[in-house]
Amino acid sequence: MVRIQYVILTILVVALLSCAQQRPVLYPNAHLKYVGKSVSERDIDACIQLAVDYGAQENSEAKVAKDTGKGAAVGAAGGAAVGAVTGNLGHGAAVGAAGGGAVAMTRSAINSGKPDPLFKKFVEQCLRDKGYQPVGWR
Repeated sequence: MVRIQYVILTILVVALLSCAQQRPVLYPNAHLKYVGKSVSERDIDACIQLAVDYGAQENSEAKVAKDTGKGAAVGAAGGAAVGAVTGNLGHGAAVGAAGGGAVAMTRSAINSGKPDPLFKKFVEQCLRDKGYQPVGWR
């Protein structure tokens, strides 16, 4: 019963963290001052969409699922090793898989708001082509 509560809590944390997507920060050069904040935000959105359209963005849900599976496999192996020593192989593997999967899913979800390096480069180049000077992401 306690395990179900941890799963529900983890899902809620993942849902909250996945909402915080980073966006480029622009240096206030002459072009940005000329076009203003609202136009620059539309241009950022357009560059982000262009990057998605041309395949520069990794699917964050698929990455979370892949990382969770890897974490569960590593956790199961570690748990099985401990279980073999303590005499409860199956239980150790199950506990290890659950723990490894939860840790990997949480770490991956926390990082899911951070854009892929290729995606960032693509968006930054698009913005430079439009006259902006991207200085980082937040």
